[in-house]
Amino acid sequence: MTDAERKLWFALKGRRFQDHKFRRQAAVGPYIVDFASFDARMIVEVDGGQHADSVSDKLRDAYMRENNFRVARYWNDDVLKNLDGVLEDLWRRLTMGDR
Repeated sequence: MTDAERKLWFALKGRRFQDHKFRRQAAVGPYIVDFASFDARMIVEVDGGQHADSVSDKLRDAYMRENNFRVARYWNDDVLKNLDGVLEDLWRRLTMGDR
């Protein structure tokens, strides 16, 4: 895991985040995702700059949506410098059903 993934995982693991159960490095179809809450049907990806405008990420996200998963993507820098903001956005997405 990257430093950003480790930092976010500490906030998500063990039902620490609003009692949602997340798994890390979870298999979803042919993909391995950074974090997944299967109960909430939420995928969380933490990305570096190499993912900017990535066609493969768009295809992957489309696959997730077709299989009733929501996808939240956050930049490494945002997780490292603004974890509270990332968690607030994730909570909003979980509670409001934002896809």
